[in-house]
Amino acid sequence: MYEGILFLLWGFCNGMIDVMDKHFQQELHLTLAESAWVQFAHYLGYFLMALPAGWLATRLGYKGGIITGLLMVGAGGFWFIPATKLAAFWAFLLGVCLIAAGLTFLETIANPYTTVLGPPKYAATRINLAQSCNGIGWILGPIAGGLFFYSKDALGNSTGAQTLWIPYAGVAVVVVLLAVVFYFAPVPDIKTEDDYHLDDSEPNVPHSIWSHPHFVMAVAAQFLYVAAQAGIFSFFINYMTSQVPPIPDALNVGLLKGLFEPGRDGLLCISDQGAATLASVGFVCFLIGRFTGAGLLRKYSAHKLLGLYGVMNVAMCFVVFSKLGWVSVACVFLSYFFMSIMFPTIFALGIHGLGARAKKASAFIVMAIMGGALLPKLMGYVADKTDMSRGFIVPLFCFAFVAFYGFRWPRFSKVEGKLGPVSTHGH
Repeated sequence: MYEGILFLLWGFCNGMIDVMDKHFQQELHLTLAESAWVQFAHYLGYFLMALPAGWLATRLGYKGGIITGLLMVGAGGFWFIPATKLAAFWAFLLGVCLIAAGLTFLETIANPYTTVLGPPKYAATRINLAQSCNGIGWILGPIAGGLFFYSKDALGNSTGAQTLWIPYAGVAVVVVLLAVVFYFAPVPDIKTEDDYHLDDSEPNVPHSIWSHPHFVMAVAAQFLYVAAQAGIFSFFINYMTSQVPPIPDALNVGLLKGLFEPGRDGLLCISDQGAATLASVGFVCFLIGRFTGAGLLRKYSAHKLLGLYGVMNVAMCFVVFSKLGWVSVACVFLSYFFMSIMFPTIFALGIHGLGARAKKASAFIVMAIMGGALLPKLMGYVADKTDMSRGFIVPLFCFAFVAFYGFRWPRFSKVEGKLGPVSTHGH
């Protein structure tokens, strides 16, 4: 239960980040590449704190690391109050970085903790189920972000610059209360199996986690996956407001009416707040993918499913790149579905069998999240030079590597089907 709350919190904060870019583009007149500094600051926090988080988790245990992370998230959330008064881009970026630094502790600790709470072959299933709570948070995050970042007064003037701090201050209050709950809650420290004998004392046994290709390639795969995810999530609003075909007037009724506004050419298009709402629909697809993926992982090998989903997302990005109208729009939402299992499954495959060093390995895999800081800037640069659809060429190549890692994992790990049953002729 407690781990689920942590994953929900992580998803909520990330969901708000993903609708923040367009706000700063409008308020500060930034290009797509410049607004990607939001993602850079967010993932820089992960990069800077991943190793310290792993080090502290080893010494403080899971419980101490979680409490430390929660308090750091609270500090970052409260910082948004003075940041709003300063109204400077750097101040908001600092708040984003502080929150991400705290979330790093939660990611570094909660992910490996979830994988070891049961039989090793179902580790990928457990972490996908736990991260389904992450998906719920991601659905709620864009709604909150759209409500406060794109709010308008009675005259139609934007008030987002004055209300941006509200959801972050709310998060700060919640995490401080959670820290108190975790302080008094029983959270046992559990050690995972040492399948590769990293804890043996024999001098001829390799002790470094870097001597295991399945871990090294997991770091690379996670770097590129998060790069693709961050790019698609952060530029979702830009895509929906610039690349979607004109909206038929017949759809401008009832609840749907709030999603649209007249464009410069007089035709209906999706508004910024409407696109933020649709981002939540994308995360519904993401959540459905998590739940169904967790079920599939009980029947099929985790590495094979990861490879298949990677190939499917290569296809989705190619269709978006090809600008096929509403088919491309549908593929953006489908890409959310096929991304769903990637992060937790790469994580489970990467730390498989690393014994007590799973915490250290977890820190490096979390550090690989830095891909989300770098590649969105490239995606934004391509979009600035061409258009948002063409920018999807960047995540296409990232997903290709994820597919490669999934299909080649048995060779990297020298294990066949350990994480999730090996598929048989009956499936």
